[in-house]
Amino acid sequence: MQGLVEEVLRLKRERDAVILAHNYQRPEVQAVADFLGDSLDLSLEAARTNAKIIVFAGVYFMAEVAAVLNPDKLVLIPDTRAGCTLVDSVRAEDIIRWRRDHPNGVVVTYINSSIEVKAVSDYVCTSANCHKIVESIPRDRPVLFVPDKNLGNYIRYVTGRDNLYVWNGSCYVHDKITYEVLARTAMENRGFILLVHPECSGTVDILRNAEKLGVKVRVASTQGMVKAVKASGGGSFVIATETGIINRILREVPNAKVVPALEDAVCEFMKLITLDKIHRSLRDFVYPVRVPEDLAKRARVSIMRMLEFR
Repeated sequence: MQGLVEEVLRLKRERDAVILAHNYQRPEVQAVADFLGDSLDLSLEAARTNAKIIVFAGVYFMAEVAAVLNPDKLVLIPDTRAGCTLVDSVRAEDIIRWRRDHPNGVVVTYINSSIEVKAVSDYVCTSANCHKIVESIPRDRPVLFVPDKNLGNYIRYVTGRDNLYVWNGSCYVHDKITYEVLARTAMENRGFILLVHPECSGTVDILRNAEKLGVKVRVASTQGMVKAVKASGGGSFVIATETGIINRILREVPNAKVVPALEDAVCEFMKLITLDKIHRSLRDFVYPVRVPEDLAKRARVSIMRMLEFR
């Protein structure tokens, strides 16, 4: 393993490459990354990197965003099969159809979506800034939020917006983290702070019942979770999201006590990225992610609006 790590680092230097890795990646992938983060942080890093090559250790839509933000760079994804159930749940045609029925409407699209969907959206958002973006839109304008129903329901709960239309898509991993799972884990770990990703199906219900259950709940993006544990100096937390983030948290805050809300909250798509595949990607320049410029130009508008809300 150490020899492979050294070879990856050597190739990275020789190719003038940067490795961006999502918080859900395997520990050995996180270890060779130049930057770790959630979708928003990685998009920001992709936008400002000076490297000639970006290797994206994440899922395909993330690499697409990097390609749109860096038309003059080579963006590589180590495995093109790294997809997302949210991406598959909505098409650009669905957005266009809704717009016909709501000519004054605004479309806010979660970053977990295809570049074609982003190209017909007004805003792209992440779990870190979704509610800020929706709150910035005048209340008299209807808003379509796609494609995550759980995140959309959370936004509706936070903003109190009654003209928010929510698409019926979901992340198959976060959908398993129900209210029952959250409540049970919180009861089993009294005194722990419950950090919940807003994609979880039980997010709104656990917020509504937190006082009755006597638990402390914080809703956060993955990067927000890392920051919360760091700020505590080593507290006790239940982590309600994909379990890959726990490796990063414990590496950066080794004295923290952290348990997963659900042991099998594992994304099979994220785990397709391995150290071997990153090595091959750097060695053989596979697999390039290219977005036609006419499509990229349209998608870039909504993506750049996302980056204004940090």
